[in-house]
Amino acid sequence: MWTTYLIIAALLVAAELLYFRIADHFNIIDKPNERSSHKSIVLRGGGIIYLLGMWLYAAFFGMEQWPFLLGITLVAGISFVDDIHSLPDSVRLVFQFTAMILMFYQIIDSGRLIAESQWWELVVYGVAALIVCVGITNVYNFMDGINGINGGYTAAVLLPLMAVNGEWVEVQGVQSFVDQRLLIVAMLANLVFCYFNYRPKGKAKCFAGDVGSIASAFIIIYALGRLIVATGDVTWLMFLVVYGVDAVLTICHRIMLHENLGQAHRKHAYQIMANELGMEHTVVSAIYTALQLVIAAGIILIPNTACWHRSYLVVVTALLGVGYILFMKKYYHLHEEYLRSLRSNEK
Repeated sequence: MWTTYLIIAALLVAAELLYFRIADHFNIIDKPNERSSHKSIVLRGGGIIYLLGMWLYAAFFGMEQWPFLLGITLVAGISFVDDIHSLPDSVRLVFQFTAMILMFYQIIDSGRLIAESQWWELVVYGVAALIVCVGITNVYNFMDGINGINGGYTAAVLLPLMAVNGEWVEVQGVQSFVDQRLLIVAMLANLVFCYFNYRPKGKAKCFAGDVGSIASAFIIIYALGRLIVATGDVTWLMFLVVYGVDAVLTICHRIMLHENLGQAHRKHAYQIMANELGMEHTVVSAIYTALQLVIAAGIILIPNTACWHRSYLVVVTALLGVGYILFMKKYYHLHEEYLRSLRSNEK
């Protein structure tokens, strides 16, 4: 089995290097602007390796999970096109919702949920879950703005998923919920991407692009969805709580400032750390990665009961929220100074 994984890893490295040649030839690059956290031109779309990893998973281990594979191909494909030529939001959302429907079909393919639920429950909960999952996918994309953060955070989510699924740690009431080989191949793809991206500012070989952040989010949501359905416990979303708190509170902040939410910005906490405070990108990414790993370890190790999990969710979310607010109160003025300098230069 490990020989197979070594072959897959070698193929992923070769595929990424081949993509670099293609991207360089067709000028698939990310040019910095005043909203960027980087200053040099970098190849875009290196995160296509996540999609290629899932194709290799299918090639080596079978197509039994074809709805998921078709879904990730659709959503990553349209994201890659968007990386090259900007597409209307409506087009991207159609593909994202279609891909999520395919994912949901894969998750409930046993028919148990359909047999045990009323039709109106399936409609209400299905639509709500669809909206939430598409939202999570886009949040994951918004949070990818500095070297290493997508790869590091993806590892911080995949590792606890692999631990629970592979029974590395025993969690009462949790059994294998997804093919462990899929998670391992996803981690291999992530490690290959990290090798070329998790580097000091200005030295990254490539950026993930929308194709990378959306595809990695799709894999994570699929695995998390199967875990939640298998256990009936939505608090496993704690595996994404660091991104969630940062993204939601940043959106609230921008609403308070009467900003256009569709406009690019640099107001996330990690962006202020990297830009206004001048922290090294890889250090900021490591902080987010380590924080999410610690929180995930907590929910795995505490008693697996509704009371403990819900209490943990409330406490951790509250602490992260307070930390975010205090951080912004202390350092957000630096971003305002940056914006004033931009306006002055424009004049």
